Formats: sequence, structure tokens, C-alpha cells
Amino acid sequence: MSPPARNRRGALVSAKCVAVVLTWRKSKKTPAPVRACGEKTPAPARERGAEIDRREAESFIRLHHAENPGAGPVESRLREVLAEIDQTGTYTHTTGELTFGARVAWRNSNRCIGRLYWRSLQVRDRRHVDTADGVAEECVEHLGAATGRGRIRPTITVFAPDRPDERAPRVLNDQLIRYAGYVREDGSVLGDPANAEITRRALRMGWRGEGTRFDVLPLVVEAKGALVLREVPREVVLEVPIRHPVFPWFAGLGLKWHAVPAISNMALEIGGVTYPCAPFNGWYMGTEIGARNLADRDRYDQLPVVAEGLGLDTSHDRTLWRDQALVELNVAVLHSFTEDGVTITDHHTEARRFLTHLEREERSGRVCPADWSWIVPPLSGAATPVFHRYYEDVRLTPAYVHRPPLG
Repeated sequence: MSPPARNRRGALVSAKCVAVVLTWRKSKKTPAPVRACGEKTPAPARERGAEIDRREAESFIRLHHAENPGAGPVESRLREVLAEIDQTGTYTHTTGELTFGARVAWRNSNRCIGRLYWRSLQVRDRRHVDTADGVAEECVEHLGAATGRGRIRPTITVFAPDRPDERAPRVLNDQLIRYAGYVREDGSVLGDPANAEITRRALRMGWRGEGTRFDVLPLVVEAKGALVLREVPREVVLEVPIRHPVFPWFAGLGLKWHAVPAISNMALEIGGVTYPCAPFNGWYMGTEIGARNLADRDRYDQLPVVAEGLGLDTSHDRTLWRDQALVELNVAVLHSFTEDGVTITDHHTEARRFLTHLEREERSGRVCPADWSWIVPPLSGAATPVFHRYYEDVRLTPAYVHRPPLG
């Protein structure tokens, strides 16, 4: 049976699907969440102030030692951890534990199709950095290290954790590189509408962009009661102009996108310890840019523009003009990144890689959590092998979790 259609947000919508998935979960002996199929939401990060859950800490320490036999005796490490929790309400991960936890959090990311390379994640331990200026500087360093002149390196930078008596730093931007969205008087937006709110905040803090569709936003960092605005230097922002291998006019659209998707609005949770500021990146899958960022109506909405350039009949839906424009936009994105030597992957290749990852995890005796509505790509989903099956969508830790929004 083929998986059902999705709504615009990607959630599965049919009642029949709910029944099928509930039946499937029962057959797999896994608990079904009390939600419509496909609407599972990652748990938010814990709030500052609560003491560490001793069971979570013990579970992680045992996992770390089980998968890393060279880590030493587990019982002695457990005694250290539990004693520190009793004394301070929290505990400190070793460098090895932090590295392992960050990588396993990627392995457990149910919405990520690109987990085959989870072991390759480069972990930058910056837990000693707890000032706004220091965090901003290290975020810039992160971008330089991750970009690698186009050979993108999966990287995470982990800053100070939340403690019972102290709030950890936060980056308010949802990614380290984002384009501004300027709201005009008539309500329209110049640039990326998704970033209108952080753009307003930056403008209130005194930032002034160039007023183009692709102005890179400054970083807004909060730490120790201070809120700091920091420009992202051009030398660490690698951008790719979008052009098409067949249609020369495509370059005239003036489209481009940045090379590194560095997520900065999620917290890293390891063994009960929360790191609210832990920006991380992989590399782009073409559809993230060509089928979402540049194509969505509430983003750059470029499908009508591309369709006009292609000379398509847009008078009614049955011409499938959106579909044709979407394919050519994605062809242009993949072509441009490849021509410029910037790491990118296509959704067909990544779908096969994901199933390879899933098979490896199953051979290792581990559950591979996956949210079908996110794993299936937003272009030609039924033409990829990940479409034609269901997955166990369970929450495992360590994990990357949504951080509570800041005021």
C-alpha cells in the first residue's frame, strides 16, 4: 500500500492512514502517539533550573560505555556522575562523552534523511565560552571551519550548558546564515519572509542591511543578560549564484543561496544535560533550496517567475506548470552547486543512502527513528525508495530538540 498524500506542511492527512499506521504499530509492538499520523512534534528542550534526571544520566553513561569499550569501567564513572549531581544538581561530560553524544543525537534525528555519515560529525567543544561576544566569534569560526572552500564538513560547536543556577547562551537566529526579510508598508516582504521577525529585531538593535533580496542577517546572541549584534563576515559566507545548464536566462533571475545550512535554534540534550547553544550543520539536499526555500509561496515564491521564463501555460492547474517549473528550478540548484564545487546531494541519492543507514542500524540491533513526512522528499517522493514503506517514529536520546522561544 502506498503512503497517503501530505498536506502543505507535510503532515499525513487521511483517516485511512491513521488506521493503517496504528495497525502497523500494533504489529510492531510499539506504542502509538496520541496524534494524527505524521504530526509528531519533537519534545521541547527542558527549562533551566531543574536538576538533572539521574536515570537519564545513568542511561547515557551506560550507552557511551557500551558503544565505546575503551572508555573504562562504567561503574566508577557512574559513581562520579551521580556524586556530582548530588552535589551540584548537574554534571560535566568528558570530551569523549560530549563527542559521542552529539554524534548519536544526529543518529537519532528522526527528521533527517542524511544520517549515514553521523560518525563523521566534527565536534568543537566550546563549553568554556559563555559570553555573547565569545559565542558570536566562535559561530563565525564554525562557519569558516565547516565551509572548507566548498567541501562542506558536518560540524557542531557546543557552548556552555544550562545549569540549575545559570542560563546558558542562546543564538536567536534559527540558522547562522539567513537572508533578511524586510516587511514593507503594504505588508509584502523583500527577501525571505521566514526571517521577518529576526530582521525586525536586528533593525531595532541598529542594524542596517543593503536592502536587497539576499542580505545576510547579523547574528543576535544573548548571554549573561547581554544581547549582542554581530555581522557575519563575507569571507565565511560562501554563496552560489543559481543558473541553469540549458536556459541562459535563468542567471538573470538573480537567485543565489548560501552553502552551509547551520541550524542554531535547537538544543542538544545528552544524558539530561541541555546545551541550548549548539549550532550544527551538514550539507544541503537540493530540494531544501529548490523545492522549499526558493519555491514555497511563503518564502521566495519563484515558481511563477520560472514558469514565465520557460514559456509555460499558467492559465490553469492541469498544465502542471508548477511541476515543470519546480523540476527546472531544482535542476538549476544542483547544477550550480556542482559547477562551483560546493557539496550538495540530490534526493534520489540521499534516499538510497538513508536506506543503507537504516539497514546498518538494524544490523547493529538499534532502532532507526524516522518521521515519514520529513524523510520523503518534497519533489518526486513516489519515485524514491523511502516513500514505499513506514518507519518507527520514536523519540530517542541523545537528541536535538526544539528550544523554547525567547521573548
